[in-house]
Amino acid sequence: MPMVTVSISPQQAAGIRAAVDNGGYASSSEVVREALRLWDTARKLNEFRDDILDDDAASGGRCVADMFADHEAERRRSA
Repeated sequence: MPMVTVSISPQQAAGIRAAVDNGGYASSSEVVREALRLWDTARKLNEFRDDILDDDAASGGRCVADMFADHEAERRRSA
């Protein structure tokens, strides 16, 4: 797995240590990986929201689940 070095505040480091010490996570790496997954999900949701706002008039009454599926398919095609 690739290694990346980052700087975090003392408060963030303490929060990570507390999460591991309290048994919520097995390691600090696990905490950071979950944080990155949440960040990636938030980015995807923001992109989706922006697409919906841009295409609101063109949606034709389609359900959100269908629009999200279309968005994800388009994102995969352009990746």
